[in-house]
Amino acid sequence: MPTAINAAVAQQTAAGSVPSTTIGTTEGAGGGTGGIYSAIISRNQPIISVKEKTYEELHKKCLEKNILYEDPDFPPNESSLFYSQKSPVKFEWKRPREICENPRFIIGGANRTDICQGELGNCWFLAAIACLTLNKKLLCRVIPHDQSFIQNYAGIFHFQFWRYGDWVDVVIDDCLPTYNNQLVFTKSSQRNEFWSALLEKAYAKLHGSYEALKGGNTTEAMEDFTGGVTEFYEIKDAPKDIYKIMKHAIDRGSLMASSIDDDLGFSYGSAPRSNIGELIARMVKNQENAQMTQSTVDYQGIEERPAWTIVPMQYETRMSCGLVKGHAYSVTAVEETVFKGEKIRLVRLRNPWGQVEWNGAWSDKSEEWDSVNEAEKIRLQHKVVEDGEFWISFQDFMRHFTKLEICNLTPDTLEVDKFQTWTVSVNEGRWVRGCSAGGCRNFPDTFWTNPQYRLKLLEEDDDPEDEEVICSFLVALMQKNRRKERKLGANLYTIGFAIYEMHGTKHHLQKDFFLYNASKARSKTYINMREISERFRLPPSEYVIIPSTYDPHQEGEFILRVFSEKRSLSEEVENMIEAERPLPIIFVSDRANSNKELTADENAGKDGEKNQADEKKVSAARCISSLLLSFQRSSTKAHEESEEQKQFRNIFRQIAGDDMEINAEELRNVLNNVVKKHKDLRSEGFELESCRSMIALMDTDGSGKINFDEFRHLWDKIKSWQKIFKHYDTDHSGTINSYEMRNAVNDAGFRLNNQLYDIITMRYADKNMNIDFDSFICCFVRLDAMFRAFHAFDKDGDGIIKLNVLEWLQLTLYA
Repeated sequence: MPTAINAAVAQQTAAGSVPSTTIGTTEGAGGGTGGIYSAIISRNQPIISVKEKTYEELHKKCLEKNILYEDPDFPPNESSLFYSQKSPVKFEWKRPREICENPRFIIGGANRTDICQGELGNCWFLAAIACLTLNKKLLCRVIPHDQSFIQNYAGIFHFQFWRYGDWVDVVIDDCLPTYNNQLVFTKSSQRNEFWSALLEKAYAKLHGSYEALKGGNTTEAMEDFTGGVTEFYEIKDAPKDIYKIMKHAIDRGSLMASSIDDDLGFSYGSAPRSNIGELIARMVKNQENAQMTQSTVDYQGIEERPAWTIVPMQYETRMSCGLVKGHAYSVTAVEETVFKGEKIRLVRLRNPWGQVEWNGAWSDKSEEWDSVNEAEKIRLQHKVVEDGEFWISFQDFMRHFTKLEICNLTPDTLEVDKFQTWTVSVNEGRWVRGCSAGGCRNFPDTFWTNPQYRLKLLEEDDDPEDEEVICSFLVALMQKNRRKERKLGANLYTIGFAIYEMHGTKHHLQKDFFLYNASKARSKTYINMREISERFRLPPSEYVIIPSTYDPHQEGEFILRVFSEKRSLSEEVENMIEAERPLPIIFVSDRANSNKELTADENAGKDGEKNQADEKKVSAARCISSLLLSFQRSSTKAHEESEEQKQFRNIFRQIAGDDMEINAEELRNVLNNVVKKHKDLRSEGFELESCRSMIALMDTDGSGKINFDEFRHLWDKIKSWQKIFKHYDTDHSGTINSYEMRNAVNDAGFRLNNQLYDIITMRYADKNMNIDFDSFICCFVRLDAMFRAFHAFDKDGDGIIKLNVLEWLQLTLYA
């Protein structure tokens, strides 16, 4: 079962606590949208044209060349099967025509009895498929029915899945892994039907391998089939009207599954350790005993039989009542019937194995059915068949099962009888280690750095029976691509979120806000599932949602979906990108001419009016350069030199020589000599590359050198930045934590958004997420230079610049 951490544990310590895309490779399966999210509402949208060849193009090409398609991105070899260990048995990849005579894609319509689990622990996936077959419209969306082994057969098939906001089209060939001419993984109850095996292969390709499907949560596949939003119930804590909720879910076409906790610590949210050798050994033994086992099973009354019987996986334990622990079941019906004059509630479940059923009251052969008339049996589709499907009383269901997972096609499905329209929005984000992966409220020093999303609830619900002024909404937080990254050692993070009320600010909220303000709502638990969702009712106001992992420093991507009954606004809280009074710089191509004109102007007496007229004719950059040089020179004459300035001048003269100009290497010597005299600043000095950046920032004549006045101006900047650094270097280690860089950048007069803070962390922090003094200064030098450059080019002040290739290369090479 998923590991849950109660929200009470995660209290704040200091404050009280769209259209589809073709997938040719398994990379890039997740898409994204930035505005109103509509995939859940409008599911039948045309496929976006992409650079990869579409199924139609590939199919047509194969027919024209009279060849069978071979998928280069998911080849028929072991790399597509397993990633953790090598298989001790050699599987043979075969096309359906090599496995049996007269293969068919679908026989008599795809239905829940077509699915039998193979030797892979993916009952969660198969339970979702069984649920999917109950909704024909959704089924046709996922499994396009215009595919066949007869007409226009080319060995190519395709399936469509919802992935993080987009519908993607997954193209595969029909080569399937076999052993002794039997399918190894999912199969149909009829040997010559292959839609379920091919659907499983497409889903495996989406995640990188078959092994990636081992162990999971049914709602994960349900969402991938529908784009819906899931709700997860612990049955022991379920609301009193859980039967009504389940009934509404079935009536509205929601997908639903249930499971029983095992006693071995198996978690649906994390993959059990794979033992491929044991898995294959069980499969071989299973095949050898298949005929003997099948002969003991009662198939009376049906023609379909599973290809072979299934033995439980190591984390699936069969109980005496016939139910299996650590195993997912599809909920296929919820009904009421009359038994001995009283109404009784029933639940119909299906075991993805295609056999092994409940043997208690209301099971296939139980005596309770003797009191039910034939018409009622027909209505309830009662069959005495070992097909994995059975009825159980609602009372026994609540007693034996521990988890209930519901995937709603619309968020309002379970709440009311009348259909409502919900506003749906989606925001994509990421937690970046050292910058925006702040962990939960137990970590107040970093919690505030998590991505923040503003939620504006504008209108109250329309409910005449409810006197409260309330807005209903649902928040769903989903982490991305963790299953696909299993081969790299990734497992699901433990995730959750908190909601705070905020007023009047559009900026990223700082640490103090969360220290002195309690949350208005939050997820009940932090849990290691792909998605956590919860419904809330809050007054109309402005709120901020903080999604986070439980522990800090955990890096990953996510999407945050917000569903509201009435009009609302959901967007990421971002700072405006700006700098306090940036001074533009001169580019290399302009500097030499600018200095020559300055000299000529000075020799001509510096006629102010004439200069003003001339400056209108030259570039804006030259004008600002003139002002900068004049400011520096007048500043030098107007103020007497301090002891420190005299010391600088002497050191500078010794290194620079008679021309009083220094290059990057000489600047390094000057700065490092000065830094050594600051005993309170633990630093090993500046790197040569940092000094080259400083030269580029202050160089006003394109010589690659700076004079003493330019050096003084640079040192004034370094001194102000040094004060900021020392303020945040609280332990006097000569480094600051990368999370503090947000505040340091802000104190220096720069306003950046989350993406830029992420880049700063990746560029300047070390492996321990610390930034030393040299990197700190280098970062500020670059920020200062780039803001200056932008404003030099932004002549009309509209925040947009246009560069030709020469200007772009000058800007990036000499920075």
